[in-house]
Amino acid sequence: MITRIKELRAKHNLTQEDLADKVWVRRETIVFLEKWKYNPSLKLAKLIANIFEEPIENIFIFDEEDFK
Repeated sequence: MITRIKELRAKHNLTQEDLADKVWVRRETIVFLEKWKYNPSLKLAKLIANIFEEPIENIFIFDEEDFK
């Protein structure tokens, strides 16, 4: 699994804290998401996708191994 959160934050000039505030989570949650140490809920994934105006599947990229 790959996450593009860090890349998209940079593109939108957002800090981890900025993004966390926009989606109502702690900064640590964004850190864990970027390192893929936390699986987001569908609601959180959708909120992040809305901020970046990207489909969820363009932010959280899975491969077949993630489903085994």
